[in-house]
Amino acid sequence: MNKSRIFRTLLGIAIVSAVPTLAHAQKANWQNLDLKSDSTFGISTEKAYKELLKGKKSVKVIVAVNDGGVEATHEDLKRIMWVNTKEKPGNGKDDDKNGYIDDINGWNFIGGPKESVNFETLELTRLVRRDQARFANTTDANVAEKDKKDFEAFKAERAELEQKLAEAKENLAGITGFKTALDAVVQKIGKENPTAEDFKNFKPSTAIEGRIQGILIQQLEKGSFKDFYEDQIKEGLDYYTRQAEYNLNLDYDPRSIVGDDPNNDKERFYGNNDVAGPDAMHGTHVAGIIAADRTNKIGILGVADNVAIMGVRCTPNGDERDKDVANAIRYAVDNGAKVINMSFGKAYSWNKAVVNEAMKYAASKDVLIVQAAGNENKNIDVENNFPNHKDLDEKTIASWITVGASGPKDDETLKASFSNYGKNQVDVFAPGVQIYSTVPGSKYKSLDGTSMASPVVAGLAGLIRSYYPKLTAAQVKEIIVKSVTKVNHNVEYAKGEGPDAEKVSVPFSDLCISGGIVNAYNALKLAATYSGKSVAK
Repeated sequence: MNKSRIFRTLLGIAIVSAVPTLAHAQKANWQNLDLKSDSTFGISTEKAYKELLKGKKSVKVIVAVNDGGVEATHEDLKRIMWVNTKEKPGNGKDDDKNGYIDDINGWNFIGGPKESVNFETLELTRLVRRDQARFANTTDANVAEKDKKDFEAFKAERAELEQKLAEAKENLAGITGFKTALDAVVQKIGKENPTAEDFKNFKPSTAIEGRIQGILIQQLEKGSFKDFYEDQIKEGLDYYTRQAEYNLNLDYDPRSIVGDDPNNDKERFYGNNDVAGPDAMHGTHVAGIIAADRTNKIGILGVADNVAIMGVRCTPNGDERDKDVANAIRYAVDNGAKVINMSFGKAYSWNKAVVNEAMKYAASKDVLIVQAAGNENKNIDVENNFPNHKDLDEKTIASWITVGASGPKDDETLKASFSNYGKNQVDVFAPGVQIYSTVPGSKYKSLDGTSMASPVVAGLAGLIRSYYPKLTAAQVKEIIVKSVTKVNHNVEYAKGEGPDAEKVSVPFSDLCISGGIVNAYNALKLAATYSGKSVAK
């Protein structure tokens, strides 16, 4: 699953990079603003509503959020959640005979009779565990000729897993030590939420206290101590704890919670109807970007004004399983979704074919899939990020958009530092830095990631399909790609990792197929010309 935070090194340990508060970052709703009138590189949604859509009729479109969970009761989402009117809530019966009991707002494919999966392993961990059993007594000397390729892949994956686990444990120890030392300094200062001035006035008695003082003075120029502690220390501690104890742990396997046969990719009917699950932060944030209520005068403004959000839970805190991804796509398609947002991805795939078949099924049913490109700052033309386009037919690709993340300024920083890119694999870029949206508890928060950029585009797709319902999924994609605001200058990003990473400058057009940032105003103007038009070949 794509992470929406970046990590950097302080005091020799990797921790979450500082996330400035909204007041220090962007305007609220910046993703919907206009570059010319607002001096912010949004997608001109508000301009489109004001100049193109005022007084026009639309039809309701279902947009599925295939993610880690959506809080259906959120104050800014409850009115726009999809409701399966064919089901009678809570009667324990499959009233609509679709195979899913009491699926009122969607379905949870990683839930079981009593609870739901929260933490999961990475796909890499699962592959090593599988092949470790297969090659238990195999060596370079006795490996069968037919197994040599698989055995070499297993050894490389095992080495990668061991390296990642060692790094996670090292970083966990480091950030734990940093937290202990910082807590001691704060106790000496005697304030629960010290300021930069408090740290300046502090007199360190050890070298580590002096280093903490310098770091905190710098960090508190960007935000409060509370934000730094929550967003960096606690988040970093949680992140590396998850990696060491769950994601990279060969002995951890939560799948018994679900009660299915995880190796049976043809199994369809399992899970439960809890669309929030144990951690709905990510999916709730995504849902708000797409369609948070534009009429209630509270919270935020989603991109689309007449869509219903269907929650389909298929991604845990770890890597999603291909079986669940495929079934989530099929569920959304079969229950009326016309757009599916998938803000997730991974470096390895257990069974890419089963996902490909689901993608083809969605295309055959005229459903548009929008996917996040990933947050590793890598070229996914040459490095794997699953799902991907690489072995699919043109018809399927015509109904699938992959999205990179952009920032608010039309300058060399336009590419979000974390965003994956690819001249052949990424279609468009969209706002994905400091996006303020809904989170559980009827609250709001700013997050970064291609996970945030993808729902901007999914919202735009839902908007187009709502006002121009006769357009096909392939036409909507073509419109979105053709109507981007072209970027005719270079952007900079770090090539590689760490402080020695090389900074490169490339034309923005090298980063994606369209060479631009999506634009709702341009897209809707273009959509108006598409009546009866077929997609160009």
